[in-house]
Amino acid sequence: MPMPTAPAPRPASAPVAALDIGGTKIAGALVDADGRILARTQRPTPAGEDAEGVFGAVGAVLDALATSPAWAAAEAVGIGSAGPVDAARGTVSPVNVPGWRGFPLVERVGEHAGGRPVTLVGDGVAMTAAEHWLGAARGHADALGLVVSTGVGGGLVLGGRLHPGPTGNAGHIGHLSVDLDGDPCACGGRGCVERLASGPHIARHALDGGWRPGPDGDASAAAVAEAARAGHPAAVAAFERAARA
Repeated sequence: MPMPTAPAPRPASAPVAALDIGGTKIAGALVDADGRILARTQRPTPAGEDAEGVFGAVGAVLDALATSPAWAAAEAVGIGSAGPVDAARGTVSPVNVPGWRGFPLVERVGEHAGGRPVTLVGDGVAMTAAEHWLGAARGHADALGLVVSTGVGGGLVLGGRLHPGPTGNAGHIGHLSVDLDGDPCACGGRGCVERLASGPHIARHALDGGWRPGPDGDASAAAVAEAARAGHPAAVAAFERAARA
C-alpha cells in the first residue's frame, strides 16, 4: 500500500494594494490573500483643492506604500471611493470632494502604480465585501452594509454574492431623500439620508440642540457618541434623528 503523502503547500498569493478614498482621509494598505494588513498609511483629503491637488494626496499614499518590502509583489490595486463612482468608466465624482467630477481615477492610479490593474467600487460596496468575507456579515447570504462617515454609503450582498451594480454604486443609500422639505444637500437634492445621518451632520445637530464639546474642543461625531452614551439629551437626539433617517 503506498504511503500517504502530505498535501502540497498552498503557494502564497500575492498581496494587493487597497485605497479607501473619502472626504476626510485617503487611506492605503497592502493586504494579503487572508486579509492581513502588511502595511498601511493615510493622508488627509485636501477636499477644497482642485483635481490635481486631491490626486496628489492619493499619489502620496501610493508612494508611502511603495516603501514597503511587500509592494514589489503587489499584483493589483483595489479602490473603494466615496460616491458616486462610475466603475464602468473608471471615474469618480464624490459629493464631498468637489474638485473631482468625472475624474479618471482608475487610469491615474494605474499609471502611478506602475501599470498594475485597478478595480474601482463605491466605498460602501468595498466595506460590505470585506464584512461578508471576514467580518460581521460572514456566513450570511444577504446583507446591507452601511458606511456612516463624512458621507453615508452602502453596499449589498444578495444570495451570497456581492452586487455592486453596473456602476459600482448599488446599495449607496446616502442620497435617497427621506425629508422632501429638508435641508439642501450637496448632491442637489433635499433631505437626503447623508444630510441627516453623516458624522458632520450628527455633530452639527447636537451642537444646535445645546451639546458642547469638552475641554479638548473635540466637536466630532465620535465625541457626540461619547456624550450620547453618557445620556446627554442633545447627543442622544442627534443619533436618534440619524437612525430614523
